[in-house]
Amino acid sequence: MITCLTKSVDDTRALAGAVASLVEAGDLLVLGGDLGAGKTAFTQGLAQGLDVEGPVTSPAFVLVRSYEGRLPLTHIDVYRLDHIQEVVDLGMAEIVDSGGVTVVEWGDVVTPALPADFLEVRLEQGGADDERVCVFAPAGPSWVPRMAALSEAVGSWSAAC
Repeated sequence: MITCLTKSVDDTRALAGAVASLVEAGDLLVLGGDLGAGKTAFTQGLAQGLDVEGPVTSPAFVLVRSYEGRLPLTHIDVYRLDHIQEVVDLGMAEIVDSGGVTVVEWGDVVTPALPADFLEVRLEQGGADDERVCVFAPAGPSWVPRMAALSEAVGSWSAAC
């Protein structure tokens, strides 16, 4: 597990941009945290790090948005779903297997319906208004060997904790 501290929304985006340097085709990132914790800002930074052009907005009302970049990015928000079966009905397994990077906001509440291999990113309010504590935890085999590289990539933020 790696814990980092960001001091602003732009800092959270920059942290995610550092993570983008390590993502691979087929990766799943599961974002958790309260409303306003920075899940969409994190995804925006990840998208920027993947060379996605144009605005990245929350898919809260459309559920799924896709973007082209160095790797395709699929951004999913399951906040408005009432049942785990709805996540399955979205075709989550097929989306993850499509060869891009998938980010699921509120994914921590639907992990039973997600593939078992992902990086969990938990965002929580820090001590000041714009501060965020970001905790990275691997689930499944693909992120475990990359955790040392992730620790190095986010080192300037983890040193603040």
